[in-house]
Amino acid sequence: MERDFTKATIITVKRLTATFSLIGCFCMLLIIWLFRKYNSLAQRMILSLSLAALFDSIAYVMGEVLPDGVLCNFQAWWLTFFDWCALAWVCCITLNLYLNVVKEMRTERFELTYHFVAWGVSFLLSCLPLFGDYYGPAGAWCWITDEHVAWRFVIWYIPLFTLIFLMMLCYLRIIYVAKQRVITWSGTYEPSRERRKVVMAEEIKHLKWYPCVYLAVSLFPLLNRIHNAIFPSETVFILTLLHVISAPLHGLANAFVFGLDKETWDQLNLTSIQLAFQSRFCDSTRIREYQPANVHYMAQIDEEDSEACDDETVLFSMPSITLRDKGP
Repeated sequence: MERDFTKATIITVKRLTATFSLIGCFCMLLIIWLFRKYNSLAQRMILSLSLAALFDSIAYVMGEVLPDGVLCNFQAWWLTFFDWCALAWVCCITLNLYLNVVKEMRTERFELTYHFVAWGVSFLLSCLPLFGDYYGPAGAWCWITDEHVAWRFVIWYIPLFTLIFLMMLCYLRIIYVAKQRVITWSGTYEPSRERRKVVMAEEIKHLKWYPCVYLAVSLFPLLNRIHNAIFPSETVFILTLLHVISAPLHGLANAFVFGLDKETWDQLNLTSIQLAFQSRFCDSTRIREYQPANVHYMAQIDEEDSEACDDETVLFSMPSITLRDKGP
């Protein structure tokens, strides 16, 4: 009875935290769509990260642990694939910012490469355990089973923390270079270049937190999996609870970092939201029909007014209106 209660508690907490992440991802996507925040490459990369985190949250929202079989394998593959996609997009965002700031390169031509790496490599890594039938029930959800602990670290935890460490080094270099360029000045003043420096500085302020998010939400899952590897027959409720609280929080944490952008935050007011909705759903180029009651007809147009008009197109024709010829 106590074991069933513990299992039900773990499943409920997992669903709850995953639901918060799902809501956070929906809010991110809504803001991106509403305010058209996909015009630059960096913004489109954040859009892809949001989509990956959304589908990752859906995997955690799924019901109780399934028995070993096709559905369980699919849930495990889904979870591994979108976990990797979210991490890969954070890595691509970091690399893109590094190339922009440190190497001063324009990276728009790399967009397809980023997509190929983020989605393609993630797909390959998530399929590897399928070939060995390593997926199955693994605690609060289906993943790599306890019998194949080494695969958990090879497929996910070792690459995860290695990439987080490398991203931290990249951001330290990015911040250092950006500060050096701000305090040193040489050459002629170029407004476009100075504007680009300001934009880059603003992007660094909130983009640097994405690796920190993954470090924070992955720490307790790592500790729990290490304990499972050392003591496979013993389960610590507190570690498992912290695991299911933090692991599904990628989406919510990403939404929080997304909200740190000052420009985005300034737009989140009633007036801006109303204008954005009107811009989305009201086509300003549509020709609207005017009601006759709103049109004021004049019986005669003065010669001065007639000569002031360049457009000779007749919009309305009424018997009482007399138009004078403007001459050749």
